[in-house]
Order: sequence, then C-alpha cells, then structure tokens
Amino acid sequence: MLSRRNLLSGGALALAGGAAAALLPARPAAAAPAAIRVTDGGPGTAGAIWRPLYDAGAVTLPRDLAIDWVKGTPGQVQLQLATGAANVSVFGALGVAEVAARGTDIVIFGPALNNHGRWVVRDNSAFRSPRDLIGKTIATQHEASDTFRHARLAALAAYGIDLKKDVKLIFGPPTANVALFERGDVDAVITIEPTVTRLVARGAREIARVGDMWRAATSDSAPLFLVGQAAHREWAEANRPVTNALAHALVELHRKVHANPQLLAERHKDYGIPDSERAAIELLPARLIDIYSVDWGTPVFANIDRQIEEAVKAGILKEKPAKPVYDARVTITG
Repeated sequence: MLSRRNLLSGGALALAGGAAAALLPARPAAAAPAAIRVTDGGPGTAGAIWRPLYDAGAVTLPRDLAIDWVKGTPGQVQLQLATGAANVSVFGALGVAEVAARGTDIVIFGPALNNHGRWVVRDNSAFRSPRDLIGKTIATQHEASDTFRHARLAALAAYGIDLKKDVKLIFGPPTANVALFERGDVDAVITIEPTVTRLVARGAREIARVGDMWRAATSDSAPLFLVGQAAHREWAEANRPVTNALAHALVELHRKVHANPQLLAERHKDYGIPDSERAAIELLPARLIDIYSVDWGTPVFANIDRQIEEAVKAGILKEKPAKPVYDARVTITG
C-alpha cells in the first residue's frame, strides 16, 4: 500500500518473486497510476505500521497501482468503507454480516489482523476476572468496531456476560479510553494493541484476552480472526487483480515482520509510542507479533464461519448472511 508520491517516484522494492506485481496486467508506461482509497487507522492501532512500512519500500505493489490514504480510527474505518468514502478497509466477519442485513454487500478478500482485544484493570484494583466487572463501568472501542463485537461475543460465550446489559459502557477511541482509565473514571478498559502494552508497561494488569476467552468457550484452536482487507463486493469483483495484489502485498509485509519481530520495536513511533516509553517498546515484539496474520485459507474460513454461527446463536446477529463474507477463491499461507 504505497503512497501516490512514492509510487510515482518508483522508490519501492519489488515483492519477492514479483508475486503482487504480476497480478496486474501490463499498462503503457505513460499511464497514470490507478488511485485506490484505502483507510489508515493511524497511531494507536496495530495497523499503524502498514503505511509507513509500505512507504519505506519494505514491499511494493504493482507500479500502476497507487494509494490515496483515508485517515480514520477503529470503527470509523468500517463506516468509511460502508459509506463509500474508501474503496478498501479492514473489516471483520461479524461487521460484514451485520451490514449485509442492512443491504450493504461487503466481502473480505484477504487477511490482516488476529484478535488482540484485552481486558485491563488498574494494578491496585480487586478485579481478577471479567465476572468481577459485572455492574461496573468499562471503556471500550466504538460499538461499530469488530473489537467490540468480538469482546461481546467472547464474554457471552465464556462467562455469560452481555456487555450491552451487564456493564455500563463508554465507547471511544483507544486514546480517549486510556485517559478515562488513568483518571479513574472507569473501572476497566477493553482495548487493543499497542495501547494494552503501554498500559501494562506502566503497571496496569491484563486480566483477560478475547482470543483466549473464545478458545476456552469453543475449543477452536485457530487464531481468532479479527479483520481482513475488504471492499464492496461489486467493486472487488470488478477489480480482482487489485484485491489480489493488495492481499499478497500485506501478507508479504507480515512475513517480513515475523522474520524480524524487533522491527515492531524499531517502528514504535508509528504506533504513537514516544522514545521515553522504553519498557513498552521492549515489550512490543513479544506481545504483538502474533497479531499479524499470514494465512488466508481453510482454517481461517472455518474460524469465520464459526464466529457467525455463534453470533447468530447468541443473538448478536439476527441471521446468517446469504452470501459468504469472505472470498475463498485465493488462498495464501505463511
């Protein structure tokens, strides 16, 4: 996902074997790059490293493909795709199913992030389990975010807790939620990386992980798929070479991260973490590496199907969508 400026200057390296570049048909040298509007969640999100790494030339897209970045936040980026403000965004299976019921046809065409939602309390609190927070006040991601949808589904499955009924919720972006948490205005926060790592480095306690709650309740050993790259189905069908190139490029970027986890610490400023937070920076490689997905195949598809099945049973979704929420025609493995 390169900026228009970087692509026009030709300053990026080719993907190994030219895999992504080979997915688009050749165009005349004078042809202008096709600009694709892609959301950028920005600092405070696990995807914050994508844009700067692409711009730095870690991997490349075909030369006749450029990105116009659309700034957003978790929850907001899904709305930007649904409303047409962006061509491509990250989207989760439950989110796609939810908007499908309202007539918006979106399809996930490649992997992005595994779930990294965490329940965090202050170090001096008496809370040891999500059950202890029934009736308490929790700050969490936007209600339209897949982080919240997963947190609600896993809490119901593992503990019988309905976040919409059994606790008082305050919705907001990670930075705002942390401010509430550190002032003592909320009892806990359900948030994402790298925010959790920053809180833990300051002494806060992580009492539960959404992915672990899901595994305990379902015995599903696959990583809990959070979000993948997605687009309106009609657009994706008309631009399959583009979606294939985007999917392969992001997986290639994640492979580089897995090969060198220390890269996550080196890019701490992209996450919004200043040099002064040395303890948090040192924790990034170990805590974040498993978030970055490199697989798009049968185990992922089965995990997505199970999410939708359980969400319908729990009443989070009214019904299973008529069409698959993912495109299984292309598979990618790490």
